[in-house]
Amino acid sequence: MSYNQNKFDFITRPVLRSRKFSVTSGHYLSSLAGIRILEQGGNAIDAAAATSFCLNIIRPDNNGIAGEVPTLVYSAKDKKVFAISGVGWSAKSFNIDWCKKNNVDIIPGDGYLPATVPAPVGTWALALARFGTMGFSEVLQPAIELAENGFPIHEQLQQTLNNYFKSGKTFPTTDEIFCPNGIVPDVGDRIVNIDAANTLKKLCLAEKKGRKRSRITGLEAATDAFYRGEIAETIIDFIHKNPVEDISGRSFKGMLDLEDFSEWHATIEEPEVINFRGLDVFKCPSWTQGPTFLQHLAILDTFDLEKIGHNTEEYLHILIESGKLAFADREAYYGDPDFDNVPLDVLLSKSYNLNRKESIKKSASMEMSPGLVSGKVPDFATSFDVISDNRKALGLDNGELPDFDQTGIHTGGDTVHLDTVDSFGNMVSSTPSGGWLAKYSPVIKSLGFPLGTRGQMFYLNPSRPNALSGRKRPRATLTPGIATKDGLPYLAFGTPGGDSQEQTTIQFFLNHHVFGMNLQEAIDAPNCVIEHFPSSFYPREGIPGGVTVDGRVPQNIIDGLKNRGHKVKVGKPYSVGEVSAISLEAEKEGLISSAASAHGGLAYAISR
Repeated sequence: MSYNQNKFDFITRPVLRSRKFSVTSGHYLSSLAGIRILEQGGNAIDAAAATSFCLNIIRPDNNGIAGEVPTLVYSAKDKKVFAISGVGWSAKSFNIDWCKKNNVDIIPGDGYLPATVPAPVGTWALALARFGTMGFSEVLQPAIELAENGFPIHEQLQQTLNNYFKSGKTFPTTDEIFCPNGIVPDVGDRIVNIDAANTLKKLCLAEKKGRKRSRITGLEAATDAFYRGEIAETIIDFIHKNPVEDISGRSFKGMLDLEDFSEWHATIEEPEVINFRGLDVFKCPSWTQGPTFLQHLAILDTFDLEKIGHNTEEYLHILIESGKLAFADREAYYGDPDFDNVPLDVLLSKSYNLNRKESIKKSASMEMSPGLVSGKVPDFATSFDVISDNRKALGLDNGELPDFDQTGIHTGGDTVHLDTVDSFGNMVSSTPSGGWLAKYSPVIKSLGFPLGTRGQMFYLNPSRPNALSGRKRPRATLTPGIATKDGLPYLAFGTPGGDSQEQTTIQFFLNHHVFGMNLQEAIDAPNCVIEHFPSSFYPREGIPGGVTVDGRVPQNIIDGLKNRGHKVKVGKPYSVGEVSAISLEAEKEGLISSAASAHGGLAYAISR
């Protein structure tokens, strides 16, 4: 490994090393909750569930109970990795024909149209039943306490609430919890969410009644209480009786109905995997962008990265250009495999990606260039213009296209991430998101949370993968990662960041595995992200050739990238990415190492 350990004379935090267990997450209080469960005798799955529900409560700016939570689990008992589909589906009645009839040419990023069935409750109930040792009555207790007793408001949440008030349109159900008396709380003020606490208590009560037979039947009863009982009924009644105006300026009532809730179930699936230099790297299937990471790795594996050198001009150019190829294939081929024929056997193959390497030139590409799997590359796959493609497919002529200011339109939050490892050898990587506080997505009365908006990621061209259809999972950007070594769990990792998630994590992964950096060095090292594809988020704009680099990248490297034709924007130091990770080294007597990005100041790793 060629990395010079003295290249960076400063890291933001130490690597935490221990022997028993570890938790990382997007808030120190949620990490503490996970540790609490582990100290009570729970395993990594129990701890992950507790951590996730705490994040729902204390990071409502970035995730919520009605959002999504794609999850990877390494089961020590089964000695393998599983993916849990923590993504809800769209309403059965919400389809492309409906959009055409109602003159909708792009799915908004807020309001009720993009809402999908909330996934966290069903996902964690399934994870606990299959891999855990506890029930909701145990793992929900820390979240109930935080909601009931309150937590100190942090800077990110205050900023979200300030933006919400500046929008000029507020909702009483949101205000009474997060902005009492019409005033945004100061940093450090206490936020109390009794409604959310009561919602979680209802799950525990239902579980207690059903648990008389077994732990599993208790979890099933709690799931029924959410999706097939009073909670679902409250959600549907609220969104049907209270239409909201979304970012488009039009008002719609909710499309979801009771059957959409009652018939949805989380599923355990086989993850996608490739071997990269001695590690088996696992990602969720193509209902996330996860395989993009694997394909990007497969292309990079055709280069001698150590010889090229870490973060040299050539290295960053190759990283950027190979990323463009992987993301072009994401746009051309990825979607819910229950609906779309996704040729991952080809896209992840060595021969295909060796051929893709030949597309990388010395100068920056301004084209979106998916690979040819069979037949002809469809026209839509080379376009950055989502609205025009939608309109053409729908046969709609809505006049002049909106002049979106990409940096000025933001309808929702970001994401959080968590990792857990226990002394039994279980490992979890999970990426909660969605269901966040948004300008035009009100908190559901008496429940304490808003619905999510993941459906904004659908296209309205029926010829495309990831095109809107009733009861289909949108291709989520959320993408946890796990790597194993010799069949044993080695690394759990992930990050917030929307479309950039696969980009910041792949640089972290290469920093650690190829260049020998420890976890914190790998997280802290300067990096870059591209915007050379349609954004997954409203208003779905892309920037051909666009790349943002960390402000610590040397000026001569930046100049070299510009000379190659890249449209470089320089960000602040440490501003790109928020990776957290845990490693478990069997060859070092089970040494656990963990680290979290200091960007934002809330994410923390805690170990014992």
